[in-house]
Amino acid sequence: MAASGFGSLRHLASRFVGALSPAGPAAADERWALEQLLDGERQLWRQMSGPDRRHAVGVARDAIGRLGPDAPARPVVAAALLHDVGKVDSRLGTFARVGVTVAALAVGRDRLLSRTGDAASAGSRSPRRRAGAYLVHDRIGAELLDAAGADPLTVAWAREHHLPAERWTLDHRVAEALKAADGD
Repeated sequence: MAASGFGSLRHLASRFVGALSPAGPAAADERWALEQLLDGERQLWRQMSGPDRRHAVGVARDAIGRLGPDAPARPVVAAALLHDVGKVDSRLGTFARVGVTVAALAVGRDRLLSRTGDAASAGSRSPRRRAGAYLVHDRIGAELLDAAGADPLTVAWAREHHLPAERWTLDHRVAEALKAADGD
């Protein structure tokens, strides 16, 4: 069952349980991820929370497996590793993220977003602005990646990973593998 752009309830529950531990990925996975990223992307990666980095490594490895012997190009792996990087601007912890997600599911993402104000001030300490930044983490992530010099494919996936398939600009085989690996 899809939860209005947030993925399935199963995905959300799995992410919540995984986020209860603040630890990042295993050292070998962290090294592997850093090897896949450009300098500017590495800086963004290091800002991501431990649970978000663990999730991203799992998404990247799963996407590679789904794409099979045609090993994905570096920008595809970077897209998997950094698709949620925009969440760093919200500076919300696990329980605040759950609260925002539940509120968005209850009243609708767009309606809640209209109440949070301009997410462009994502650096604001206001809880409403931080909630707004979390709700538009896809847009913010794309902006951060673009400014960091990421490949256009990596930028596009950050922006599009919550959109319906008919709005994707990536090769659909790649986008479907990334989406399935994310568990949304």
